[in-house]
Amino acid sequence: MFEFAVFWIFAAILVIAASCVIMVRNPVHSALFLVLAFFTAAALWMLLRAEFLAIVVMMLDINLERLREGFWSYLPLGATVGILMVVEMVLVLGGRYFGIEALPGPRDPGPGASNTKELGRVLYTDYAYPLELAAVLLLVAIVVAIALTLRKRKDTKYQDPVRQVAVKRSDRVRLVSMPSEKND
Repeated sequence: MFEFAVFWIFAAILVIAASCVIMVRNPVHSALFLVLAFFTAAALWMLLRAEFLAIVVMMLDINLERLREGFWSYLPLGATVGILMVVEMVLVLGGRYFGIEALPGPRDPGPGASNTKELGRVLYTDYAYPLELAAVLLLVAIVVAIALTLRKRKDTKYQDPVRQVAVKRSDRVRLVSMPSEKND
């Protein structure tokens, strides 16, 4: 029952942090809430015994260079996010030491099972077509994003190969006749 309550607390924190990522105007605060959202999502994956996904989320590379600017002004929010992360980890990892049982899952594979192997088996057998459909949709989204960002703009300088090839010598070079200098 305790783990069930912890799950709902983490879920609420994740929803609030994800909402703050898009609603907060300050980009540094938004980045801090994004870190909290990633950390909370990883904690939820740990609770659900999906360690592989938790590790993937925790390995995301977040650019913290902008977070270093004005460190002291963002310390209160950063400390709050840090304290929430510590509390989450204590609840996730400390549950077994306090005699808290895990949430009942569909089945417990046992001590020798590999989450990564099971995830791969399910993805490439039971969900092969949805996985391929998702891959095609992501490919289309990438192509559309590139096409939208590479459209021609009036203020952007670019090279036109057709104009470069069509240039004549008389268009680029002008011969000027000048009298030579005399050394006195």
